[in-house]
Amino acid sequence: MKLLAAISQHGLGHLAQAAPVLNALRALHPELELTLWTGLGHAALQTRIEAPFEHRNESVDFGLIMHDAMRVDRAASHAAYQAFHVDWSARVSQEADWLRAQAFDLVFADVAYLPLAAASAAGIPAIALCSLNWADIAQAYLGDMPGMRVILEQMRAAYASTKVFLQPAPSMPMPSLPRRQSIAPIAAAGRNRRAELFRNCALPADHRLVLLGFGGIGYQGRGHLPAIDKIIWLAPDDWGTHTTTARADIIAFSRAGLPFLDVLASSDALITKVGYGSFVEAAAHAVPVLYLDRPDWPETPYLAEWLMTRGNALAIDEQILFSSQLAGELEKLWFQPRKAAIRADGAEQAARHLLAR
Repeated sequence: MKLLAAISQHGLGHLAQAAPVLNALRALHPELELTLWTGLGHAALQTRIEAPFEHRNESVDFGLIMHDAMRVDRAASHAAYQAFHVDWSARVSQEADWLRAQAFDLVFADVAYLPLAAASAAGIPAIALCSLNWADIAQAYLGDMPGMRVILEQMRAAYASTKVFLQPAPSMPMPSLPRRQSIAPIAAAGRNRRAELFRNCALPADHRLVLLGFGGIGYQGRGHLPAIDKIIWLAPDDWGTHTTTARADIIAFSRAGLPFLDVLASSDALITKVGYGSFVEAAAHAVPVLYLDRPDWPETPYLAEWLMTRGNALAIDEQILFSSQLAGELEKLWFQPRKAAIRADGAEQAARHLLAR
């Protein structure tokens, strides 16, 4: 099979969904010829995708333009969609020619819609997979802005052209899309390497480790992490800008020397924003979650309800992350009866759909 996988680069959550599917597909079909179309960096792709691949290193979409991981830039997003859809029919035709020239057997998207429209024009089968679609997200933030009605129609037509739209649990309902099919949650597996992590970072054995992860979109918050007795914060490298002096209780992620999923599996808690990858990966490793609430994000009610039911979690307002109240919220989280890790075997289900194209 010669497969094109088109992966959104709005953070790293789409890669976290797509990569386990591609790895499961290669296990089922070792002769897989894989091309990735995404603006994500080659190194980031290699950390998640086991199969060899060609890389069309170009933006396949943008999702939304963000001020930071928590805040959407509506004006910039509106302008970006208007630019992306200029001469839409000609652009779709050009990409259809490329797909035919490459002789792809199948197009798989999480969840870029231009390749789906091009596949339909080229007569190549296509399958989409995601917990969201960009038409519903754009509708929520931009639907009332000039020119968006036609753009949203073009987006929905691209999604509707697929053979099936796979929805890994937990997903938005997406009732406007035909041929939807629910599958199990998707998450790659990490290993608990706590002892090694503590040695690498010279951490006291009686301390708890709290990982901060915001999904690949820059976030530095609006304050300083509180110092809490016997808590070590493992934070993104750029969080050093929060402090004027080095703090022994804040460890840059790069010092861990381990893959992200192994660090997650070794942690006592995860602090994150609402997002599919963070929520499902934490539940798959039985790691409790404090999450910054995002009431404006359309996925929030579906992801939050699922995590509260299947994992250990509490929602906090953003300002609590940088206040002394954070200690109490962590204690509440750790006081919850610990739930077992979920099974996240949706990747193989999705891979079998791709094989049955």
